[in-house]
Amino acid sequence: MNDIWLGLLNAVRLLVSLDADLFEIVLRSLQVTITAVIIASLIGFPIGAWLAVNRFRHRRLAIALLNALMGLPPVVVGLFVYLLLSRSGPFGVLNLLFTPTAMIIAQVIIITPLIASISHQAIRDLWSEYHDLLISLHATKWQRMKTLIWDARRSLLTATLAGFGRAIGEVGAIMIVGGNIDHLTRVLTTAITLETGKGDFALAIGLGIILVGLAIIINLAIHIISKTERAGTW
Repeated sequence: MNDIWLGLLNAVRLLVSLDADLFEIVLRSLQVTITAVIIASLIGFPIGAWLAVNRFRHRRLAIALLNALMGLPPVVVGLFVYLLLSRSGPFGVLNLLFTPTAMIIAQVIIITPLIASISHQAIRDLWSEYHDLLISLHATKWQRMKTLIWDARRSLLTATLAGFGRAIGEVGAIMIVGGNIDHLTRVLTTAITLETGKGDFALAIGLGIILVGLAIIINLAIHIISKTERAGTW
């Protein structure tokens, strides 16, 4: 119990004192996570729409595989990216290992199936309503996909937030490919792991409180900006 109170006091102290190291870690966490979410959304939305609009022989298998990939173990993804980016790997010449870029790549692989799966479910329901109209207008498949993505944008916000929630709390993969290097690849989750390993539970709890608070603030801000709740009320 004492550690929890000390953690809370540490969180307040770090925020009030405008600790430079803390804000560097927070900004890097946001940079890596938001970039990964944007890239994953640009990939996941079209995949979800394509699966909703198209009918092909192994469609059910593809959807089942996509849903299964939602549970990808982060450490396995981290190992896979590590092997690709290591000096002996096919992309080793790019020198991306132990950089924020490597962390972004790992997070994109982890959250893209999640965003694509949720997007597919939302767009599939909308497609059942728009099917006859879009067919009668002779819209191409690409036009159908764009229309469905645009009209489902509020529902797709849920997919984006789900991806953000998983990415901001990810530690296994980014620890492997980022290395938790101070002033370079250290983010909130890896800093918490480090402080826990050192036995500084109060500071670890303080960083954890800041991480949870950050995730809540970002989610609330997106809901307010997009006026999601107001739209639902009307």
